Amino acid sequence: MDHLSENELHALVSLLDDTDREVKIHVRDRIISLGHEVIPFLEKKWENSFNPEIQKEIEELVHDLQFFQLKERLIDWRDSPEQDLLTGLWIINTYQYPDLEFEKINAEMHQIYFEVWTAFKNDLLPYEQVRIINGVLFNNLKFSANTKNFHSPGNSMLSNVLDTKKGNPISLCAIYLLVAKKLGLPIYGVNLPNLFVLTYKSADATFYINAFNKGLIFSKKDIHNYLDHLKIDPLEVFFEPCTNKDIIVRTLRNLSVAFEKLGEAEKVDEVRELLGIVENQTLPN
Repeated sequence: MDHLSENELHALVSLLDDTDREVKIHVRDRIISLGHEVIPFLEKKWENSFNPEIQKEIEELVHDLQFFQLKERLIDWRDSPEQDLLTGLWIINTYQYPDLEFEKINAEMHQIYFEVWTAFKNDLLPYEQVRIINGVLFNNLKFSANTKNFHSPGNSMLSNVLDTKKGNPISLCAIYLLVAKKLGLPIYGVNLPNLFVLTYKSADATFYINAFNKGLIFSKKDIHNYLDHLKIDPLEVFFEPCTNKDIIVRTLRNLSVAFEKLGEAEKVDEVRELLGIVENQTLPN
């Protein structure tokens, strides 16, 4: 970022309501080129401005800068070898809550893990282990399906799900999965049509878990029946573990549908841009 003095920044911002469109565009581009470090300055200018035109321009600028930062984080995440699930969900979360710190969400997830861990015993059979997790998440902590507002964008925002204790299939599965991974259990996500579930998959046991229905345990045969009912061919992918990237892609698809149902066309476009970033594999140099 090239550094401008505070006076130069003031001068730039005051040109935002210039009647000359060329000047305005030039000023916007100049401010954007300074990067997200300039956001606190812009927010202060917004508070001290009594000009609704300038306030509106500043809001758009701040959004553009925050969105640019989100895209950079998402590219780093996509190109990272581990593609950490919690980090990916936090990055999506900053789309609606730009000031959300990763530490906050990480601490909340750790607290949930701690509650499960204190109730957990390693020498139990897989089914019993899952029943303990179900008991803590769905009875003690009262996580449940957000059936009333199924298509709310909040269901794709982890901080929102942690606050309200309500989520959609994928956000509830993600919380379950993050806890199970920390316990060292062989639990993975499974990308079913219209529903996201989990599988417990080890040499000794394979079964499925529906976090949207209080952790209901079901079998491979149940998936066959479900696909039959939907008249969908039983592809391998509907039974096998998916990747963290698949989970982030599906979360973004859900978010896009949520904004579509609300008629928020600009947000739909932005979320699709984020989807493009995650789905685009980087080419080797």
